[in-house]
Amino acid sequence: MSGEKIGIMGGTFDPVHYGHLFAAEQARVVLSLGMVVFVPSGTPPHKSYPMMASAEDRYAMTELAIRGNDHFAISRAETDRPEASYTADTLEYFRRENPGAELFLITGADAALDIPNWHEPDRILSLCRVAVAARPGYVRDKITELSEAAGDSLIVLDTGLIDVSATEIRELAAGNGSIRYMTPDSVCRYIAEKKLYSCTGA
Repeated sequence: MSGEKIGIMGGTFDPVHYGHLFAAEQARVVLSLGMVVFVPSGTPPHKSYPMMASAEDRYAMTELAIRGNDHFAISRAETDRPEASYTADTLEYFRRENPGAELFLITGADAALDIPNWHEPDRILSLCRVAVAARPGYVRDKITELSEAAGDSLIVLDTGLIDVSATEIRELAAGNGSIRYMTPDSVCRYIAEKKLYSCTGA
């Protein structure tokens, strides 16, 4: 993947859903990315809750979701990392693996607004450009303030998004509600078969 523009889309992906996939595809098209690499987190440093699926389950669901798109790939860079997964370290890994590539970190507006509080934010901005996929109802003036602070390192993708929540999917699955059309059918089946989120069917 050296010598091209690569999108890095990290996240818990618990579970991956159409909002993630749509944002990744829009970023690929708008930024002319050669590839978007999904990086499911192994041990998220700031996120833990009772129904959280294992790193392997979250990786497997993401792998199922991106099948069929030749421009999407998946990495175990964080899944196999025993310690907490920090974005700066992940970007450093991709920089070493792809020394000639231009990296773009694809993230949502809510996460982007918190970048100043991330682990080593200056190192993150030195390793990549941040492509902000704006969710419906995001606060444009706050994004503008962040953009002014980050300069050319930040790009706002004003393409519109599918407003799907992983939390809602988990809650529906836990209550045996339907999650179809919120995430690919392959992921729905995986959740049902593995009985993730205390689910007996999807």
